[in-house]
Amino acid sequence: MGQVRFFAQADRARALALYDRLDAWFGEGGSPVALTEIDEKADIHEASVYFENADAVDEAAVREAFGDAAPEREDLPDIDWMAEVLAGLKPVRAGRFLVHGAHDRDKVLPNDLSIEIEAGQAFGTGHHGTTAGCLTMIESVVRRRRPRNALDLGTGSAVLAIAFAKLARRPVLATDIDPVAVAVARENVRANGVSRHVALATATGFASPAFRRSAPFDLVIANILAGPLMQLAPQVARHLSDDGDVILSGILGRQRDAVLSAYRIQGLFHRRTLLRGEWVTLHLCRNRAGAV
Repeated sequence: MGQVRFFAQADRARALALYDRLDAWFGEGGSPVALTEIDEKADIHEASVYFENADAVDEAAVREAFGDAAPEREDLPDIDWMAEVLAGLKPVRAGRFLVHGAHDRDKVLPNDLSIEIEAGQAFGTGHHGTTAGCLTMIESVVRRRRPRNALDLGTGSAVLAIAFAKLARRPVLATDIDPVAVAVARENVRANGVSRHVALATATGFASPAFRRSAPFDLVIANILAGPLMQLAPQVARHLSDDGDVILSGILGRQRDAVLSAYRIQGLFHRRTLLRGEWVTLHLCRNRAGAV
């Protein structure tokens, strides 16, 4: 009676279309659907659908849903995957921040800024190099620059918005394109006791009335991917205060110069690069003084 998944690989556009098709066929029935980037450079992405009971799956219907994609089948052991994930997630320390699950509350020290995030539907538990890099950079920027407000663009689990709120005790707008992520983020914000400081909105890019109410921002944080970051550069600059700062991540080392160029055109200057594994986190500023 174990679990089973069916999956197929394609370029991003075709994989995204397949993901939407699988979600329409199986999402309402409670079968999780996933879209995974396998190789960014080669443009290989994977669309998958998971079923709890392999014996009860109508495989002919599944293959019909995949259409011409010719899915592969993978039988999975009958495991409580969420329990396994939580057991493997150790607390992550980035400066004063300690990101942890409920099962590791005893690891929080008196001077830690605790951020409790459970592995769930939204990206961002602090374990990825991009998230940890952003946390380190947020602490540095907040202590030196004391921003009056912030934007967490593509918030995911809201870990970065929570970090800013706990450290700065200033308002932060957290947005995401995915309404499920926003719902998860709202619960995380409540659980971490910073609802007073964090506003949430579902938005594609900067398309939300929430930006008009909150901008300009002294600090913009965006941990997404290099391509969208470059596309969003003009809007980030437009919503930034005259003396504002920007923290960008989700960027591979080889993509760093291209991202910096896109923002330099908008009048933003490089101040610092933080390297974690193959990922970089960038700090940029409106003010040329101190830039490199």
